[in-house]
Amino acid sequence: MKEAMLYNKLDENRVHCFLCAQHCRIKTGKRGKCGVRENRDGQLWTLVYEQVIAQNVDPIEKKPLFHFHPGTRSFSIATSGCNFRCLFCQNSDISQAPRELKTIYGQRVPASLVVEQAKRTGCASISYTYTEPTIFMEYALDVARMASEVEIKNVFVSNGYMTPEALEAVAPFLDAANVDLKAFNDKFYVEQCGAHLKPVLTTLEGMKKLGLWIEVTTLLIPGLNDDPGELRDLARFLFQLGPEIPWHISRFHPNYLLTDLPPTPVETIRAAREIGKEAGLWYVYTGNVPGDEGESTYCHQCDALLMERFGFSTQSRGLKEGLCAQCGTVLAGVGIK
Repeated sequence: MKEAMLYNKLDENRVHCFLCAQHCRIKTGKRGKCGVRENRDGQLWTLVYEQVIAQNVDPIEKKPLFHFHPGTRSFSIATSGCNFRCLFCQNSDISQAPRELKTIYGQRVPASLVVEQAKRTGCASISYTYTEPTIFMEYALDVARMASEVEIKNVFVSNGYMTPEALEAVAPFLDAANVDLKAFNDKFYVEQCGAHLKPVLTTLEGMKKLGLWIEVTTLLIPGLNDDPGELRDLARFLFQLGPEIPWHISRFHPNYLLTDLPPTPVETIRAAREIGKEAGLWYVYTGNVPGDEGESTYCHQCDALLMERFGFSTQSRGLKEGLCAQCGTVLAGVGIK
């Protein structure tokens, strides 16, 4: 265990955790909504420090990040726990176990060993992913500091539900993030995730101001967040944030507690991509539709094919030193050659 960061002591041995936007007030002997931060006699402790539940070497495209050092590998780690309770969670066995089973799973992996493994496997970055990295911030920060010292990049794959204080703490060591913008209505966040929309928007705005490379993912679920009007509002928000921000629109498959809905029709995913392009976004992608045209990157000026993808495989086609070989337009991103 390690004493948690970003909390205040209250009366009667209670604490206020302000690491994430849940802002839990926790009585002694109890845990926050994430299930991994526990009040012990007026002190808040993280129960998942160095307790790794999953680690893999992944293509960076799996995050998904298409414009951040494309074609490289990312050493990916997670602890158990999450500050959301999404009914459609794809990793519920590790994200929800502390809340549902009151059990912390994991194997001790010191921060220095994570960095050593990333170097040994030739990874250009370390991704904090699979579960919500905010809830293991103390561990992520220690790894990220060490990684930065040896020029390994750091990536958050996040639901965006962190406080400004948490973002400020990790930003000096963070290079990129893929943030799930799960819907553009608060009702969805409340009923499907146990959260609210506004803090996610605030995090995206904060990341943009801090100069982090951002990509956004939206999982389209039939009848819940696929309304064309709502998608137009979401696309307009992203456009105002920055037209260069890639938007990944992914196909839903029934999972966890949301098995009574059908998979998202491919036509719905393609229609959403058109909505994003009509809103002025430069790069809009279709996810979980292998072989679809929307997997690839096109020049936003002349529409030339620049990077061709199938699944997580990426091939440069029309790029010359990061520029469109046809019209000379810069392809937005980081580490693009």
